[in-house]
Amino acid sequence: MADDEDDYMSEAFLNQIVDVRPGVPMVKRAKEALRREALHKEKNIQNVRKSYKEQEQNRRDAALGTSISCENKGFTLLSKMGYKAGQGLGKEGAGRVEPIPLSIKTDRGGIGMMELKKRKAEEKLENYRKKEKMKHQIENKSFEDFRERMRTEKDKHQTEQDLRKSQRACEQLDTQKGMIIPRDSWYWPEVNKDEDERSDESDNEGSNEKEELTPLDKLQFITSYLRSVHFYCLWCGTTYSDEEDLKLNCPGDTAADHND
Repeated sequence: MADDEDDYMSEAFLNQIVDVRPGVPMVKRAKEALRREALHKEKNIQNVRKSYKEQEQNRRDAALGTSISCENKGFTLLSKMGYKAGQGLGKEGAGRVEPIPLSIKTDRGGIGMMELKKRKAEEKLENYRKKEKMKHQIENKSFEDFRERMRTEKDKHQTEQDLRKSQRACEQLDTQKGMIIPRDSWYWPEVNKDEDERSDESDNEGSNEKEELTPLDKLQFITSYLRSVHFYCLWCGTTYSDEEDLKLNCPGDTAADHND
């Protein structure tokens, strides 16, 4: 055996071999060596793939950046028909000068995938706009409902105030004319009554079963009574001399007439 040949049966050669048999404990140094070797192989594979893509891109850019030579068959046919390099296509030379640009597909999606993605994006955007529009409409409706409730509450409060004012005015004017009993119990402000009178009124209300009037109904009755009997306008705060004076100088028989 030559001196430079390894003795595969020698103890020195066998000690160089890493024992990877299952169940045999490996030393830390051997494990690290295997891990580094695996990482090195993976990195080499990635570099090969990357270099291939770069080479392909470089070749493509070089080909696109190089004009067609006169040896090209297509260029030769065009030259025979009078075409010159740098001239536009067509009989008048007004056609395209530069070649049609390439659109390289680098992903793995099938044909029509981009159109599908574009359509889905448009649908998503349209749905978002519809939701925002509906949300805006709901917010506007809620705000309008709130304003309507506030307006209703304000009108109700104002009606109750006008009713109390009309009752006080009615009592004062009736008393000035010597009346000691109102036309109806609610024409004058409510006063403290004895228990016997309350019980009598409750019995009468139960027997008559009259429908209860709203504050607005009561206000309309009392203001009409004040205008016809006393020639008094609640919103003008004035007692007119007669019916003719009332018609000429009073804007109307409602609060809205006096707000204009």
